Amino acid sequence: MTALRLGTRRSALATTQSGWVADRLRAAGHEVELVEITTEGDVSGELLTAIGGTGVFAAAIRRALLDGRIDVAVHSLKDLPTAPEPGLTVAAVPVREDSRDVLVARDGLTLGELPAGAVVGTGSPRRTAQLAALGLGLEIRPIRGNVDTRIGFVTSGALDAVVLARAGLARLGRLDQATEVLDPIQVLPAPGQGALAVECRSDRSDVVAAVTVLDDVDTRTCVTAERSLLATLEAGCTAPVGALAEVVEGDDGLELSLRAFAGSEDGTVELRRSLVGPYDRPEALGADLARILLEDGAADLAPSSSTASDHATHEPEQAS
Repeated sequence: MTALRLGTRRSALATTQSGWVADRLRAAGHEVELVEITTEGDVSGELLTAIGGTGVFAAAIRRALLDGRIDVAVHSLKDLPTAPEPGLTVAAVPVREDSRDVLVARDGLTLGELPAGAVVGTGSPRRTAQLAALGLGLEIRPIRGNVDTRIGFVTSGALDAVVLARAGLARLGRLDQATEVLDPIQVLPAPGQGALAVECRSDRSDVVAAVTVLDDVDTRTCVTAERSLLATLEAGCTAPVGALAEVVEGDDGLELSLRAFAGSEDGTVELRRSLVGPYDRPEALGADLARILLEDGAADLAPSSSTASDHATHEPEQAS
């Protein structure tokens, strides 16, 4: 096989993530060439909810895959729509980075130390809803931009703090700028946060075989449960959603523990539910917990400005 053409967005985080995958493919004996692709999400300054949600980051790269301009694509998994893309397959979900969110605040402050009225930036309805539900009296302000832009809002004094994905800072070697890692009890991450999806054409068995060696079974199992929950909720709920699955030791072997959040962006409604199920049935576990949320009121939550296709996710990890 000739060199694998690996498509990536141009942001620092996207190229870092793609480079990480490329290095592992090279270690497995393959030649890899990075191909930069510009997406609508990269060139538009509007909020994601105004330009079609997180799918705008994946669409251009997926077109390049289907057109045969590239052989492999690396996505932040939380940027991918839950519906499968005809003709493409996620051949590998590598081992996951820490999925939690972090706070980057002025003066080294933690969330609990921010004074009432402090202005916190995020482009994520999920983060907005959970921060509002904490009842800390914070003012949440919508923002966009890459990691440097977002952190710059804090260093310039424009904002008191921003909330970002820990995985992005870790991959960029900038974890020292986080002032607190947020406990999922307070803020559950987006479904799939911290995980990468390595995608290729379904009919390229040679590429699928080359990429599959990067797959991590535990990570794939966890994100399958989280995305199954999201897919089930999207059919009947437009509320912001957070979810986190973890592998746990049960009485009869490995099990899967799944926690989820759905709520209103103003924080007045907060549904948090959890469920434990068989390790080998992640899709069923996610769907079952989603149905519990819907029965308990998630279906009645008023739509926000987000659409049903983008409500759950937020700002893309490749920018956050």
